[in-house]
Order: sequence, then C-alpha cells, then structure tokens
Amino acid sequence: MNIDLHCHSTVSDGTLAPAEVVALAAQRGVEILALTDHDDTAGLDAARCAAVSAGIDFIAGVEISAGWRGQSVHIVGVHIDPADAQLARELASIRVGRLRRAERIAAALEAVGIRDALAGAQRFAQHASLIGRAHFARYLAEQGYAADSHAVFQRYLVPGKLGYVAHEWAQVGDAVRWIRAAGGVPILAHPGRYPFGTAVMHELLQCFKQAGGAALEVLTSAHDAGDVRRFAALAREYGLLASHGSDFHDPNHEPFGPGSIGALPPECAPVWHDWPAAQRLAEHAASAH
Repeated sequence: MNIDLHCHSTVSDGTLAPAEVVALAAQRGVEILALTDHDDTAGLDAARCAAVSAGIDFIAGVEISAGWRGQSVHIVGVHIDPADAQLARELASIRVGRLRRAERIAAALEAVGIRDALAGAQRFAQHASLIGRAHFARYLAEQGYAADSHAVFQRYLVPGKLGYVAHEWAQVGDAVRWIRAAGGVPILAHPGRYPFGTAVMHELLQCFKQAGGAALEVLTSAHDAGDVRRFAALAREYGLLASHGSDFHDPNHEPFGPGSIGALPPECAPVWHDWPAAQRLAEHAASAH
C-alpha cells in the first residue's frame, strides 16, 4: 500500500495548492493521503474533492505547532473533524501568534540590514496569518542571501542565528487533547529533527504517550536509515503505533514527493492497521496475488 500521512500545501508553507498536491500524489500512486497543513484546515475541502476525482482515499489532517522545553515540536492529527469548534478556535489562536512571530522575525532581520522581509515573505504565503520561517527562507534565497532555502535556515533562522525568534506555542498535551477531541489520531511528527539526546527524547515520548499520543512518525523524509531503526524500536518500547509521511512541501526542492519514502519496517504496527480503507487495500492486494 502506498500511504502518505504528512503533506503540505499553499494553505501553510507548501508551494502547491491542495488539489495540486493530490494530483501529484495520484501520479505517484498514493492510495491513502492526508493533507496536514500547519495550524490550518482550510485546504481540506478542496483536497478531498480532488481526491474523490482521483480515486484516492483522503484523510483530513493538520500539523499543530507545540512547545516542549523551549523547543518547537509538531503533532500531526489525522482523521480529524475540521468542523470541531474547539480545534478551529485553538488553531486560529496559533495563527495569530504565528503572525506576531513573523513580525518579530522581520524586525530581527531588518536589524542586520535585511529590509522588507515581512512583505517579501508574504508573497510566498497564501494568508498573512500563516507566515512561517519557510516563507522567509524562500524570500531570502530569492534575494541572494544564501544559495537556497535550506542554507537560509542554517544562516539566519535556526536557534542561535540572527533571524531566529523564540515563540511560546501551545503545549504538547494541549495539541494532543485538541486532536483527540476532534476525533483524530495524534502522531508525533519527525522526531529525528528535534535536537534532543537519548534521555530527553525518552522524556518527550513519555509526555506524549501520557497525554494520549497514539503514534510516532517512524519513516519520513527527515530520517535516515539509522533514524528509522531507532524510532521503530522506540515506538515498540512505548506502545505507539508507527506512521509515515513524506512531509512534502515543494516538488522543486525536495528529493521526496508524496508517496515516495517507502514502507515501514515490518516489525512496526502501522497507525492505519484498523482503518477500513487500508483493510480494503490489503484485501485487494492479497486477492491480486
């Protein structure tokens, strides 16, 4: 089965519209797809319509920015009800905070001689309230401050650099609770990206599990083979299901597109093990052989 449970569109910091993400996923043989834009569900209706036309089973999702020990971590929610009133209200609050942070990033960049960064970043964002560091990175790369967006991040936008601005996000437990209340499944996204040693990672997983977290993103574009083995083992240790997703943003600057990251290790219990759509696909594959 080709399943991708982590993709972004222009509703947050991706470069393709929701329907275009679905079209690309269809071209690459994705059978079950979740759109998980940062802190916003505005693209889900368009993506669902496109998925119906493409014959893809669509999963409503979101990726919530949360804080833990001063570090930003991300909680993906899949199978959410985007009409849930509390979830909608809390996501709107996060987006207001995101805009305030963007204003502070622009001020920090201007202090080192980079002018008009906020207006420049806004050109890459569909909505002003959804501006994130990726939009600043694209603008700075366009202006020649670094070779590409990744280089911009390393030079300006990561902790300790001149354009980085710390922000107080919602807490991990809050994000998990909102996802659960909206009928969804909380997944700790790309754990290999967080700068935590072994002991602190265990503490994060304990916090996530105790809050009601359900799954760990074992396979994603940010993980190498060693990461996959490590987080597969940690998922089993903490009784978490395993998820995977490409974390797709931009077809021009990423080696991994929707549905292109391969299969979970066989010892993992996949988060979709009891989903009717996945069971249908498994039965169909079995009958075909």
